Amino acid sequence: MNEQPTWASTAKAFVYLLPAFAIIAVFTMYPILSSLVMSFYTDYDFFNNEVYAYGFGNFVELATDPSFRTALLNTLIFVIGVVPASILISLVIAVLLNSNIKGIRFFRTSYFLPFVTSVVAVSIVWNWIYHSDYGLLNYGLGLFGIAPIDWLTDPAYAMPALIILCIWKGLGFNIVIFLAGLQGIDRNHILAAKIDGARGTRRFFHIIVPLLSSTTFFVTLITMISSFKVFDEVYALFSGRPGPANSALTVVYYVYQKFYSEWEFGLASAAAYVLFVIILLLTIVQIVVSKKLVHYQ
Repeated sequence: MNEQPTWASTAKAFVYLLPAFAIIAVFTMYPILSSLVMSFYTDYDFFNNEVYAYGFGNFVELATDPSFRTALLNTLIFVIGVVPASILISLVIAVLLNSNIKGIRFFRTSYFLPFVTSVVAVSIVWNWIYHSDYGLLNYGLGLFGIAPIDWLTDPAYAMPALIILCIWKGLGFNIVIFLAGLQGIDRNHILAAKIDGARGTRRFFHIIVPLLSSTTFFVTLITMISSFKVFDEVYALFSGRPGPANSALTVVYYVYQKFYSEWEFGLASAAAYVLFVIILLLTIVQIVVSKKLVHYQ
């Protein structure tokens, strides 16, 4: 029988939680609130930490900045390119890994390795794969008579190269989540469908996919948010540049440039909050839509 909470037990619980609250307050909440205030700095002396003017000037400047519009467009293209493909490929691989095939543990480990490998190491490997003269990818394309492609120096191919890398790197996490969802499905539903004569494809689309909708919703949400925040892969793949001719400039990279390279702290904070609002609105839309499409067992 559970004991009823008392003032003493509640105070004791808060004492245990106090270190965690303190860390969250100092390293998470304070920077978030500070950057929100900083986004309204229109005249700021960084060295003396004095603010001479406040206003919406940073947001107005963002609206007229061609670089920020490029960053927004590139980020949207990246999200559209990564999220659907990543979810579809992850689901297919998870279904295969959930079946009784030989060497299942080896394949599960292999697919998860990219997720736990550092971005720098992954980018070094993909720099070699994308190399225009000695790269593995161009060698494979050459077998089909396709001329070598300058994946990392041609603005037309920089974004596809980044999307391919990020899809490959993020597969492991999504596959693990989908595997957990698949193994949580009650086998009696599938057995009942088999008895009724439903074939594999029909069982997948009419039983597994609906019962997996809550997992799919979670994976979609997480993948979308992480895709909007892409930065490490851009920085490492293009050697600290946002791709040739800003072809891989994303919003987070724009924030990095403004904050650390140009010291425009107010503008960088404003750009970060524009990204935050975009992610928040899309998340709300997903949650509203999910109430009609997502089924919980």
